[in-house]
Amino acid sequence: MTDIVSTTPGLFPLPDWAKDELSELKGHQKSDLVSGDEDGDVLDAYDRTREELVARQVEAELGRVVEGQARWDDMLAHPLAVHDAVETRGIVRYYDNNNFYREPVVTGDLGFDGDVAADLEAATELTDASLQAILPGPYSLFDLATDEHYGDEETFLAALGEFLAGEVDALPDHETLFLLEPSLVETPPGEDLDALASEAIDAVAAATDAEVVVHTYWGAVPEKPYAHLMDADIDAIGFDFVADHERNLYNIQEYGTKDSIALGVVDGQNTLVEAPTKIRERIDWVQEQVPAQSFETVYVTSNTELFYLPQNKAEAKLDALAEAAELEEVEA
Repeated sequence: MTDIVSTTPGLFPLPDWAKDELSELKGHQKSDLVSGDEDGDVLDAYDRTREELVARQVEAELGRVVEGQARWDDMLAHPLAVHDAVETRGIVRYYDNNNFYREPVVTGDLGFDGDVAADLEAATELTDASLQAILPGPYSLFDLATDEHYGDEETFLAALGEFLAGEVDALPDHETLFLLEPSLVETPPGEDLDALASEAIDAVAAATDAEVVVHTYWGAVPEKPYAHLMDADIDAIGFDFVADHERNLYNIQEYGTKDSIALGVVDGQNTLVEAPTKIRERIDWVQEQVPAQSFETVYVTSNTELFYLPQNKAEAKLDALAEAAELEEVEA
């Protein structure tokens, strides 16, 4: 029987009080963004923010609880932006939207950092719920970063895979690892890198015994990179059924998918809150389109990170996701 698990890709909006407090404490300049060496009142504000984000997920009864990623000022570039071997330079657009991040320029060997592990460790002290770790996938991190050290794309991509594997190896116990790979859709790898992207994902996945989901969004992965992604030793691929249900369904029907699946069926960038029954209909519809496959686990999630939304809308979507996962199958 298929296990329906409600979850999210993390990166939640800051609570209103935290926005105000952190703005006063940190300032408004590029140099005031998170650097990894916060202490005192700033660290305390982030600790209280994490506590609130975790508690709200527990209240919603989500199947997997994330740390919240409140410190990720640079979104998916965060693990590099706080690294000692990385310089943060100019502000660049975050994919095709109105958010911006500091360009992380790698200037030295990417050794172990432990920033993400420390945040997840703090979350373990707040709940006994099943935790889900969140990290950028190696290809998306490659796409967002600039290399001034490794010398060629192949070596740089492999180094990012090794770096993320080291970070994963240090994580506390977690049930699931979501690797967020929007760049597989937005700027897909060419023939010189598509197989290497899959190998880098393999390296990261091998560092944990948890279920590994490679979650893609803002469309569908082109056919050849998708075929290589299927070669990766992972437990599930995540599909954005909000942005492009036709091409994602084509990939699944044409090339198959893993024994488990993640379905992005709630819009992470639209304030309209989907009804739980509508979400459940979308879950059931996808399963009906692939009758030959019975999934072990269906992860039900927003298609994108939730920080694009006001706090109240993001929280309402948490409730809707959790309720949808508990509903009986909707009869046509």
